[in-house]
Amino acid sequence: MAEVDSKRSLAYAKAYAQGSAVTVQRHVKLFKNGRNQSVRIPREFELPGKEAIMRKDGERLIIEPAPRISLLALLDTLSPIDEKFPRISDRPPRPAKL
Repeated sequence: MAEVDSKRSLAYAKAYAQGSAVTVQRHVKLFKNGRNQSVRIPREFELPGKEAIMRKDGERLIIEPAPRISLLALLDTLSPIDEKFPRISDRPPRPAKL
């Protein structure tokens, strides 16, 4: 059984990496978690990262990995630094023997 799951996971990972359609299906149960409806995502459908994007397309519910934020986008969210930096005396380097 573990070998079948391993092969299925590998096939899904290859298809996901290549961006091709995945035909793997699995029947899952829905449950309530407080006021939210939840579903456990089986191992072969795990998404990378800790966040995902969810949208509804007609009767379909689509869950995709959230895109990683770029460094430039992250830096753009920071406010400028207004403090003055102390003056640093820049002494010439000592002679080095080579």
